[in-house]
Amino acid sequence: MSYTALYRKFRPETFADVKGQDHIVTTLKNQLRANRIGHAYLFTGTRGTGKTTVAKIFARTVNCENPTEDGPCGECRICRAIAAGASMNVIEIDAASNNGVDNIREIVEEVSYSPAEGKYKVYIIDEVHMLSIGAFNALLKTLEEPPSYVIFILATTEVHKLPITILSRCQRYDFRRISIDTIVDRLQELTAAETVQAEEKALRYIAKTADGSMRDALSLLDQCIAFHLGSKLTYDKVLDVLGAVDTEVFSRLLRNVLNADVQGCIRLLEEVVMQGRELTQFVTDFTWYLRNLMLVQTSDNLEDVIDMSSDNLNRLKEEAGWVERESIIRYIRVFSELSGQIRYASQKRVLVEIALIKLCRPQMETDPESLLDRIRQVEEKVENGVTVVREREEPERGTAPPKPAPELAAAVPEDVQRIVAGWPSIVGNAENPMKVYLKTARLSLGGDNRLILVLQDGVASDYFMQHEENRQQLESLLADFAGKKIETVFQTVRSRQEFEENFVDLSRIVRMEIEEEE
Repeated sequence: MSYTALYRKFRPETFADVKGQDHIVTTLKNQLRANRIGHAYLFTGTRGTGKTTVAKIFARTVNCENPTEDGPCGECRICRAIAAGASMNVIEIDAASNNGVDNIREIVEEVSYSPAEGKYKVYIIDEVHMLSIGAFNALLKTLEEPPSYVIFILATTEVHKLPITILSRCQRYDFRRISIDTIVDRLQELTAAETVQAEEKALRYIAKTADGSMRDALSLLDQCIAFHLGSKLTYDKVLDVLGAVDTEVFSRLLRNVLNADVQGCIRLLEEVVMQGRELTQFVTDFTWYLRNLMLVQTSDNLEDVIDMSSDNLNRLKEEAGWVERESIIRYIRVFSELSGQIRYASQKRVLVEIALIKLCRPQMETDPESLLDRIRQVEEKVENGVTVVREREEPERGTAPPKPAPELAAAVPEDVQRIVAGWPSIVGNAENPMKVYLKTARLSLGGDNRLILVLQDGVASDYFMQHEENRQQLESLLADFAGKKIETVFQTVRSRQEFEENFVDLSRIVRMEIEEEE
């Protein structure tokens, strides 16, 4: 016998089996009990919340010979015929593939014939928003005044696409997203029935990933069980199957972002990619992590809103103290924009890298949140004893004195001249990515006759100034070339103009001296 997927195997057969839609189930049961059955229903809501399932239960109940409080008996001749798909009383139509005027006209013609058995003919039209305008017009009259034995149940995930003339003729029922706790309880029932051992933490992550859809949760559970067939389903195994990332990784990523460590962020992303994680899921989960950080900052009593263990919640509260709320809002905005771009992108990794660089470099953006983030970074540098050069104020027109040119030392030391003259050779002997960053570097001289390596503010400056091993590797290259240790100072600039205003370009001066000697 072929295998049956969990969402089909455990599809609810009665109203009692329907989870998370009590407001709809109660209303329909009251209508059945009072025999106040409507002629047209509209079931709307996100995918996998039970619209079609409830429609089928309702269709079986109105035709059941021995209906119960919870729906159809499931034993009578009509119930068995409907369940087997052999009854002409319940007609399911997929509007995605039957959306033309002719398809609806066939329904209109069939409506005139009363059911051969049972009380009602029930038409369940799924994805009804896919019908054409002509098809909707053909359905209007019949939908408004159908024969007493006909019931229409329209189901859709995009109710805003339905004409108002259709909406006004139906009783509307909005199916809610199913809560994580409700999905977890259902998953525990099913794993027990399937004799599958599973950690509650693993099932809770599946429920969160399902985003309120019971069908999605069952499909994900099915996938995880199949991948680790015969073994206990743990949290780590679920992360492996779904290509997700543990929250500890997000804590490390946040630290790198707050330290403006672009290279650390890129290395961490490399780890995530090499582990085979799905980047789309990575973006979604990190956005969710940031959302939890923001909520923790907002209130102390959010255990019911933030779905995580007490240990993880305590760690989240500690991390929330590291970052300003405005910064979190900016991070969420950047990653929310990314989530809309990455789903169908061919270069997902590049998009994620750009987003991480934006988080570390608020100067790349001009929105208020980014400006506040830049101020925070400057304040941290001041607190840590790092000298911050204040940007020059724009002088009033016509009153600005000429800016003095940067002073050069009395004589360029011979060792520094040799380094400048042989700079292309030194760069050529470096390995990537150092070679790439050195190509954009400028050489100058300090007042103490030490070589100054001026770097572009960003990834290049981080590579040397935040990692001691990279500085030591460069100094070794210089020492090998000059035959002695060369003391080097690292400085950063944001533009070519800033370099020219504050430093002397040694490459021009040294080249002139060499040409004159020749």
